[in-house]
Amino acid sequence: MRIKSAEFVTSARSLAECPDWAYPEFAFIGRSNVGKSSLINLLAKRDALAKVSATPGKTRLLNFFLMNQAWALVDLPGYGFAKAAKSEKFDFNERAGDYLEHRPNLRRVFVLIDSRHEPQRIDLDFLAWLGGTGVPFSLVFTKTDKQSPSKTRANTALFLETLAPQVPAPPQVLASSAKSGDGRLDILRVIGGEP
Repeated sequence: MRIKSAEFVTSARSLAECPDWAYPEFAFIGRSNVGKSSLINLLAKRDALAKVSATPGKTRLLNFFLMNQAWALVDLPGYGFAKAAKSEKFDFNERAGDYLEHRPNLRRVFVLIDSRHEPQRIDLDFLAWLGGTGVPFSLVFTKTDKQSPSKTRANTALFLETLAPQVPAPPQVLASSAKSGDGRLDILRVIGGEP
């Protein structure tokens, strides 16, 4: 799939504020500072389409990007260690949860996991909840350039083994590096419906 156009459309504070359109949507979510914005920029081949910040939890709204005038990427607020008041963190999670459970345009969720770490409870808990919604999802193990391929494989295998009892079926697994560009085409193939 070639990306011919990519544009930021709007930020929504709630499900009611999401765009009134028929475009299929593909959402990205993960723990704060896992690299969501960098991955969206990689997919679009645009350095500053999504705002990248060194401060975890900078994404606080539902951000919509229209791709090829045909489908949308949605950057959801991260969960975890955002530097925000507890009441705001609850709002972030509620916004994302409402969107994930009730948005009819949503086709697939890409859940980003930092490939450098052992399984984190917050990721496992989120995936157990997501698995119960019935929404199709894929795991994307990020930042693979920061360690050896064997370490990435070992951490991925451990994560999947730990996750297995909590989800109804094994999820699709992808790997990516915003720095090297690895994984970009694999993710776009999934979005395009290729096996």
